[in-house]
Amino acid sequence: MNWERLARANTHPLRVSILEVLGIDSGRVLSPKDLSLELRSPLSTVNYHVTELRRSGLVEVVEEHQVRGAIEHFYRAVDTAEKKHRRKKATRAAARSRS
Repeated sequence: MNWERLARANTHPLRVSILEVLGIDSGRVLSPKDLSLELRSPLSTVNYHVTELRRSGLVEVVEEHQVRGAIEHFYRAVDTAEKKHRRKKATRAAARSRS
């Protein structure tokens, strides 16, 4: 667990709520618009905090859809344990291919 990222994410209650909503039912995939409706917060505010969570590596883009000239992004919470496992697996595979 990257404690610095977690601490940064917890600096605002809305970020904690976003992570909680995305983590429900073994992980949900939602757009900022969906999160905005569910959390009853302004879309611009939710979008800002989702962007910050993405920058800190706690959420990732899963899908993109074209909507009236704009692109709607859909996010999910990143499972840091799974991410570490994939990284170790890739490192081992790269080491084997060099041998």
